[in-house]
Amino acid sequence: MKTLSIVVPCYNEEETILPFLTTVQEVEKKLTHELIFDYCFINDGSVDATLDILRDISKKYINVHYLSLSRNFGKEAALLAGLEEVRGDYVTVMDADLQDPPELLLEMYAKIQDGYDVVGTRRADRKGEPALRTIFSKIFYWLINRISSTEMVDGARDYRLMTRQVVDSILELGEVNRFSKGLFSWVGYDVTYISFENKERIAGSTSWTFWELLKYSIDGFVNFSEAPLTLAAWAGSGSFLLSVLAMFFIIVRRLVFGDPVAGWASLVSIMLFIGGIQLLCLGIIGKYIAKIFLETKKRPVYIVKEKG
Repeated sequence: MKTLSIVVPCYNEEETILPFLTTVQEVEKKLTHELIFDYCFINDGSVDATLDILRDISKKYINVHYLSLSRNFGKEAALLAGLEEVRGDYVTVMDADLQDPPELLLEMYAKIQDGYDVVGTRRADRKGEPALRTIFSKIFYWLINRISSTEMVDGARDYRLMTRQVVDSILELGEVNRFSKGLFSWVGYDVTYISFENKERIAGSTSWTFWELLKYSIDGFVNFSEAPLTLAAWAGSGSFLLSVLAMFFIIVRRLVFGDPVAGWASLVSIMLFIGGIQLLCLGIIGKYIAKIFLETKKRPVYIVKEKG
């Protein structure tokens, strides 16, 4: 039989691991004649009892394994660690908080058998999510799909079922600054999505604050679009053109009408405006340079401290 590997990144998930495992095992029973389930939990530097629980369940169940990273490297690193570790014929990525409904695995596996390479999931709504986060999420997807050649589906989760070939293709992408939502889309293949209603965490609290999500979205723009650099170039060109027109206007007015050059307030405003544009452009360029700097250092994306 073929193997289904389940990659589960964990950060301070002591309250959710056991309920998650119990719920997925119920799904496992329904596919026991078709698939061998293999669980790989990634402890991403948790400071609670997550690692102790993973040690216990790995001893209790022969098909449960874990990696413990040396510190908190972030979900992207934990996700990569899991994908590089597992060897299943099919691979799925799930959150331990049960916001990704395990029962969808049945439908996802059926669609894989129909010939799809990837079966992803997306939230049909954002019920229960703060209004501000919902608004910014919609703005992000609307904007990224207009400035990037890589399509990203609004509401898509990391929760997806992939064939071995797809996973191997993702692992060939050796970049350090990873934005998985984009990488999953970039590799292509035959993809379909299943929609589901948004679910709340069963316990604990999310580590994704509004500012963390905002920084993550900026990484998406930088990693998958050159549009910010183009914007900086156009802003600089526009500022230069306006300054030339302003100088021409002042010279003509002085020669024709003899008006003295006045208006210190307007002059200061213009200087601040141009200075602001310059700083904005430098900031955009600096962000790209910072990404290049991180890539050239060739540091490992994660470090494994313990394996079980």
